[in-house]
Amino acid sequence: MTLDPFYLIVDSTNWIRRLVPLGVKTVQLRIKDRALPEIRAEIREAAAICKAHACQLIVNDYWQVAIEEGCDFIHLGQEDLAAADLGAIREAGLKLGLSTHDETELAVALAAHPDYIALGPIYPTILKAMPWAPQGLERIGAWKARIGDIPLVAIGGLTVERIAGAFENGADSAAVVTDITRNSDPERRTREWIAAARTFHREG
Repeated sequence: MTLDPFYLIVDSTNWIRRLVPLGVKTVQLRIKDRALPEIRAEIREAAAICKAHACQLIVNDYWQVAIEEGCDFIHLGQEDLAAADLGAIREAGLKLGLSTHDETELAVALAAHPDYIALGPIYPTILKAMPWAPQGLERIGAWKARIGDIPLVAIGGLTVERIAGAFENGADSAAVVTDITRNSDPERRTREWIAAARTFHREG
């Protein structure tokens, strides 16, 4: 499979409503600390918006809801992977993306035969406290050599100014959260990301 080189991650359907119509083709909905009925409603609305704009929606964590709502892609962290029913996920036809931060997690992820692997944080990130040191650009190349044809998503501290390095070192897609959602003009920044990611990816 192939991923769009620009991979947006947001925490609400409000962001999807604002940014997906600008040309976003891959977006992850990562909702935390909300009641399950609210999460279901958000996923349902996000799926409808993404379908209307030919955008791939990736649901973070809530694989049961994703199955029930007819979604086709989920992303799991390592703890969520350990608790998930991979058989049910595959039987439902869902594609699977997995987070990795070290060699042990990479081995666990590869054993699950994912459709893509994410590596992070590449740079220091302000989004959440991380027990892992920044991976750096060289780790991207090492991971890509290990996983071969499986798409590799670089995540953590990436900005428009930094994405060239991610692609030059082997990333197939660059994921972003705060460089857009905490920008003073998220729409303008999204357009910059789309243009830059696709340009650098083609050149790579």
